[in-house]
Amino acid sequence: MALELRQSLILSQQLIMTPQLQQAIKLLQLSRLELLDTITQEMEENPLLEEQAVSPAEDDIKTEGDTKIEGEKDEQGEDIPDLPEVTIEEHVRDDIDWENYLSEYNTSWAETSYEPKDTPSFESTTSSKTNLYSHLTWQLNMSSFDVEQREIGVYIIGNLNEDGYLDIPLEEISRVTGYPMEGVLGTLAIIQNFDPVGVAARDTRECLLIQIRFQNLGGTLVEKIITDHLGDLENRKFDQIAKSLSVPVTDILAAVTVLKGLEPKPGRIYSDEETIYITPDIYVFKVGDAYEIVQNEDGLPKLRINAYYKDVLRSGDSLSGNAKIYIQEKLRSAAWLIKSIHQRQRTIYRVTESIVRFQRGFLDNGIAHLKPLVLRDVAENIEMHESTVSRVTTNKYVHTPQGIFELKFFFNSSIRSVEGDAVASESVKEQIRKIVKTEKATKPYSDQDISDILRKLNIRVARRTVAKYREMMGILPSRKRKNPY
Repeated sequence: MALELRQSLILSQQLIMTPQLQQAIKLLQLSRLELLDTITQEMEENPLLEEQAVSPAEDDIKTEGDTKIEGEKDEQGEDIPDLPEVTIEEHVRDDIDWENYLSEYNTSWAETSYEPKDTPSFESTTSSKTNLYSHLTWQLNMSSFDVEQREIGVYIIGNLNEDGYLDIPLEEISRVTGYPMEGVLGTLAIIQNFDPVGVAARDTRECLLIQIRFQNLGGTLVEKIITDHLGDLENRKFDQIAKSLSVPVTDILAAVTVLKGLEPKPGRIYSDEETIYITPDIYVFKVGDAYEIVQNEDGLPKLRINAYYKDVLRSGDSLSGNAKIYIQEKLRSAAWLIKSIHQRQRTIYRVTESIVRFQRGFLDNGIAHLKPLVLRDVAENIEMHESTVSRVTTNKYVHTPQGIFELKFFFNSSIRSVEGDAVASESVKEQIRKIVKTEKATKPYSDQDISDILRKLNIRVARRTVAKYREMMGILPSRKRKNPY
């Protein structure tokens, strides 16, 4: 069979995402801070984009005393008559001795010249948070270590995790540095008494022992509990610890009070994580019996096309071909960016408006009245695709009378109640939190007890579901919540 080349014409339809559509989808899923960074970058790269300093509404406002434009007419189409100019006359009093006045108030501070070099630099007025590595390195440099100890110390400090624990075995430190194990152990013991005490420990037991020995509590009941009964202490088996050590339970409780003052993770106080403050993308206010939705436009620059380039493009006779193509390309890019931002804001508004309609009970009465909601419900309500709703609700926050929540918070799976109605999973978690909060410390509720109480509240939840929700909320099991005394 011979092979040959042929040309054929085939017609087909395909869905292809244009670059403009990709940009619109990208803007839709950006958070507020990411959107600001994107706008700033586009303004730097596109000369046709500029920030609108004055809103269009303010441009139409005329202040009293402005010069009337020739041919200006009022709303009825009639000529606006000329208004007399308002003048203010001021008369200077003749009975004031201005020479004495100036000599009395002409103090020396008025003659002092300001020199910027006398003020500290901006870098000197800002403070940076010290992390664990720099804090320990500073103490290492301030200590009287020899060369061997200093090299071992640098390697130990460089291999601490964020909680302050040593991640690698001592044998590896000895092998890499080339120094004997005795020198590694000696240097490690010194570093473990640096501030914070207990840093560079290899496990929780060693960390706590270092701290109580630093407080001169070695050989006491506290040390015995940490050494031999740390597992029983975690499970709050105080009776077994007292029986094993042949001491009264009251002594065990007193030792536990001392243990509560120790720090099991000494490195976290020097964590370099910064607090992230949430700025809501949209506000929901209650006005009378209705809820008003207001978008947060603070900090978002209002973009517009530079008028100079538009005029240049209109009178394009003096432009070269490449310059005209460049300006047209940047003009389309700027116009599409502005359009995409407006579309993003409208979509967020519509999604929030739909959520407010579904979750009116939550806005009125709190989290216990949160209804089950899925993306399909909102998508069908506003006639959009579920993926669009998912992108809109990602990293977007709304300020409500009940607090600030991410838009995804309002979407919950449903749990059947005893009577057949659906209950939101977040409402069930809130009920579990309230039950645990009101329990007796000497006899906390088990997961089965919580399940039975929820059934009386018309919520059908299995014991395993209660355990799952409890772990998600960071609530300890009943044996660890129990306080026998």
